[in-house]
Amino acid sequence: MIEGCGSNGCEYMTGGVAVILGTIGANFGAGMTGGMAYLYDPDAVAETYMNKETLVTCPVTVEHWETELRGLIERHVKETNSRKGAEILQHWDIEKDNFLQICPKEMLPHLAAPLSVEEGAIPAE
Repeated sequence: MIEGCGSNGCEYMTGGVAVILGTIGANFGAGMTGGMAYLYDPDAVAETYMNKETLVTCPVTVEHWETELRGLIERHVKETNSRKGAEILQHWDIEKDNFLQICPKEMLPHLAAPLSVEEGAIPAE
C-alpha cells in the first residue's frame, strides 16, 4: 500500500497485491508476471504509463476484488491514519469507480475470481 510511485512501479512483481492511492510514473508493471495491483486513477491517465501487451486493466466490478481492495484500504487507514485513504473510504460508492485493477495476462487462468462481470470483457490470451 503506497500513496504514489515513480517510474517502474511493480516492475518484476511476481506475487502479492499492491494498492497505489496516487500517481504512477512510466513503465508501470514492466516484467510483472504475478500478483495484482489496484491503482487509484481518478484522472484516467494511468494506462498511458503501462505496457498493455502484457497487462490487463479493468475497473473493479467483481465483488470479490472490491471486498479485497476496500479491506486493504481500511487496514491502511487504521494503521497509518492516511487522510487520502480515509477520504476514499468516506466516498466509497463514488471513489471505487476510480480504481483500475491490473493483472498480468498470464495470471488470468489462475485467479480466484474473474476480473469482470461482463462475459468476454477480459481477454485471456
